Parts: sequence; structure tokens; C-alpha cells
Amino acid sequence: MINLKDLTYDELKIFLENMGEKAFRAGQIFKWLHSGVASFDEMTDISKELRGRLAENAYIGSLKPLKKLVSADGTIKILWELSDGEAVESVVMEYKHGNCVCVSTQVGCHMGCRFCASTIGGKVRDLTAGEILDEVIFSGKITGKKISNIVLMGIGEPLDNYDNVIKFLKNIGDKRGINIGYRHISLSTCGIVPNIYRLADEKLPITLSVSLHAGTNETRDKIMPVNKAYDINELIKACRYYLEKNGRRISFEYAMIEGINDSEKEAGLLSALLTGMLCHVNLIPVNSIKERNLKRSSESAIYKFKNYLEKRGLTVTIRRELGSDISASCGQLRRQCTQ
Repeated sequence: MINLKDLTYDELKIFLENMGEKAFRAGQIFKWLHSGVASFDEMTDISKELRGRLAENAYIGSLKPLKKLVSADGTIKILWELSDGEAVESVVMEYKHGNCVCVSTQVGCHMGCRFCASTIGGKVRDLTAGEILDEVIFSGKITGKKISNIVLMGIGEPLDNYDNVIKFLKNIGDKRGINIGYRHISLSTCGIVPNIYRLADEKLPITLSVSLHAGTNETRDKIMPVNKAYDINELIKACRYYLEKNGRRISFEYAMIEGINDSEKEAGLLSALLTGMLCHVNLIPVNSIKERNLKRSSESAIYKFKNYLEKRGLTVTIRRELGSDISASCGQLRRQCTQ
């Protein structure tokens, strides 16, 4: 049977028409699905007869919370159990501009970035569009917070699950559903170049966040295997295409790793690579992962790096650390609870 949350509005309309139903029913059902109902019986403006036929032909997906951790700073991390027993994480963060949920797009990840816990153990499977949607719906329900912003930066590589992620984006931005504006959504990628071009051509005005973490192929090769498939020059070319198509400033994520990418030389190479682009550099003190021997850069090294880039005209911030007391970096809670 099909999970109705995996369908776009137009697909839902076709599904209902094939059942002999009027097209307008799609709007009613789509709204109910996005409100987080658990059963067809909760759809009170739908006839009992139709609810019964829907239950015979489809189901409503949901997530089961396995564990919820609350940080001293208010950050909330949730470990969800999926229908097949697999688990993913979501994190709800509170900002002045609203509540943001960081969602996962895959169970595990096979990109192999050395600083990331999500990739240890590899990729199990992709999440469906409906499962990603449920992370947003149920994160709001379980925390009691209205979600206004979304970042696709949790477990998995969004552009490695392209079709499901695009369907999710179209559903979450649909005015007949939750209707979160695209300008309030960021998608993070480690740099799957062909799909950056595809995403640019979708012309969805989301923010593209690129996990760069180095200014040269030599350094990036050490920490990001994807760079051997799509090197920095190819990646930056794709980013410029995205800018040309969307006009949206790109955010470049840069994990500060002691002795690997935090020297003044690396700062100079990074500034040479990015100067003149409509972009923002987000410096991230790397999280400690017991399976890795990487160390975060010292505070003085991070600020020295930041100042160097700013003197060369780049916009730079240091990511505010949230949820450090609850293993809020991607993949850590899943590994603790599923090993």
C-alpha cells in the first residue's frame, strides 16, 4: 500500500480520481495529512465510506519517538523509529527569528566525510518524501513549537536522495499544506555536482549550503572522499551556476579541524577561491567523535581564521554551538542507541 504523505498534491488528486472520487477531495485530504492526523477517521469532513476505502488502499505514515533529549540551551534532539525499525534524528533549535528543525534525509550516509558521525556504518536506505515531511510535522507536535524554518542537514546527503528531497520540498512549500516558504529552507550538500545543477534548474529559492571545509583539492581529499569524484573546481563552477539561476547567496560550511585546515595558508587559499562570489562562510568548530581522532581548532585559531577572511572581503560567522550536552551533532544519538 502507498503512504499518502509520499504523494504531491497533484499525485494525490490522480490517486483519488482513479478511485472514482472528485478532484476537490485532494485538497481536504492533503490538508489533513499535513496537520499530522494519525488515522483516516480523524478526517471529519470526509464521508465514512471514503475513509473506509482510503484505509483499504493506502495508509498514513508516522514516526515513533524513541528518545528525546533536551539541552540546557533549549535545543531538543529526537530519535525517531521508522516503520521498518530503522532510526533517524531531528533537532529543533530556537532562534530569534523562529523555531528551526534540522531533518535527516537518509538512514546513514555513504559519503564518508571524516568529521561526521552519520557516515560511520554507511548508508542503509533513503528516506521517502513522506518520512522527511513527518520529521517536520512530529517535531512540532512533540516539542509544542511552531516550526518556521527547516535545514536539511541531518543524517544523510540530501542530493544523494534527490527525487524524494525535491518532492518533500514541493510538499512542504505547498500552500494547501504546511506552507513553509522556500526562503526559510536551507539544503546542505557535500558537493554532488550533477545534482547541484539539477537543483539550480528547479528554481526553488532555497538557500544552498555547501560543505566545503577546504580551499584546495589536496586538503579536501583528506577529509571528504566526494572530492575525488567532483573536485573543488567543478564544485565552485556548479555553485556559480546555482547563483546565476537563483540569485541566492550560497553558504559555505567550513569545519575547523586542528592541524588540517585551520592555518593561515589554508585561509589564504580559501579566500582566493571564494573572493568575488555572493557567499557567506560559516566556520564550525568540529564536533568530537569517539571513532575519529580529529580535534577542533582552538578558539584563537578560529578567530584568527575568521579575521583573515574578513580582511579579504568575505562575510564570515562562527556557528553558534547548540545542544553540545545532548550529542546534537548528526548521527551520534542514532549510533549510541542502535549499536
